[in-house]
Amino acid sequence: MPYYQQRGNIPPKRHTIYRQSDGSLYTEHLMGSLGFDGPASLLYHHHMPTAILKTKLLREHDIKKESDPTLRMRHFRTAEVPFSRSATLDRTHLLFNRDVTISMVEPSVTDDFFFRNGMADQIHYVSHGEGVLESEFGEIPYREGDYVVVPRGILHRFRLGEGNTRMLVIETPSHIRFPTRYLTKEGQLMEHAPFCERDIRPPGDPACRDETGEFRVIVKQNNVLSEIVLNHHPLDVVGWDGCYYPWALSIHDFEPIVGRLHQPPPVHQTFQADQFVVCSFTPRISDFHPEAVPAPYNHSNVMSDEVIYYTNDKFVSRSGIEAGSLTLHPAGIPHGPQPGRAEASIGAPHIEELAVMVDTFYPLQVAETALAYEDEFYGRSWLET
Repeated sequence: MPYYQQRGNIPPKRHTIYRQSDGSLYTEHLMGSLGFDGPASLLYHHHMPTAILKTKLLREHDIKKESDPTLRMRHFRTAEVPFSRSATLDRTHLLFNRDVTISMVEPSVTDDFFFRNGMADQIHYVSHGEGVLESEFGEIPYREGDYVVVPRGILHRFRLGEGNTRMLVIETPSHIRFPTRYLTKEGQLMEHAPFCERDIRPPGDPACRDETGEFRVIVKQNNVLSEIVLNHHPLDVVGWDGCYYPWALSIHDFEPIVGRLHQPPPVHQTFQADQFVVCSFTPRISDFHPEAVPAPYNHSNVMSDEVIYYTNDKFVSRSGIEAGSLTLHPAGIPHGPQPGRAEASIGAPHIEELAVMVDTFYPLQVAETALAYEDEFYGRSWLET
């Protein structure tokens, strides 16, 4: 997690007596990752988080892959993905492998339950819309352009605001973190990092809901969705401290690194996981060598599949894409600018693209549900004629 936080009321020492007004003990709850070696937070609840009235199976969570795995460059028009009901249960799966699942969701209503992903950390890139992430740690207002990061196991809900909401969702069983080269040995973001701690938005004070009744929580674990009914409101935390919590970072607070000549994709890196990275392409001044070609050169990144989600239609190396386009360029095929794009980039003072890139170190599979939105002619757009 980015750094230590404290919210609400907590006792001066961990694992000591801490009583409620009626004399009963608050329930202490340690939440963290990587066993006891990773980031963790200590929460204090009015009620026992294990007080479960009943459970039931909702459905298995299985992603079907396409039947034709022929290697080719792909383009999916995700703006055509229809509205669904739930931000958590009705995602349209696009690409996946053992390390990451990439989905699109356009929820129409706020869930009437809370959600806990016991299998994965989640990054939600808010392409359109605004609202509030509710969690047991507190609330985080979000808006267009935000990365909303929810570590594994944190109970949460998206309270939708006015207007349509569209989110690109990245799920991974590994721990989402900042690139190692941006961090000191103590974990502080260094001066050359493209963002700093001031840009990170942690939760506000916890809601502290001391209510009893029946409250639904949907849990995703072992590729199964289960419904758990608690005998108390799940947002009953009075205080917490630690380094494990949801947080937000705006793509507009990413300060691009530029140079006289074209800079390679790692300068855009924003997050890392065990077997993939996430990068942010943001508006910036163009390369300023007098002979510079700002468009990226052709390259064969032989160990990475490249996925780009475009939030505008101004990507310097691509034509024929639109806001909501998502492209897949698999390892094994060189990729680079389309015909004419290198020439067109020369002399341009600014690059206005805004996009999210996911580079994976293992091949991605295309989900069957993505095929309805595919541009089948994309691979021929590199032909001069």
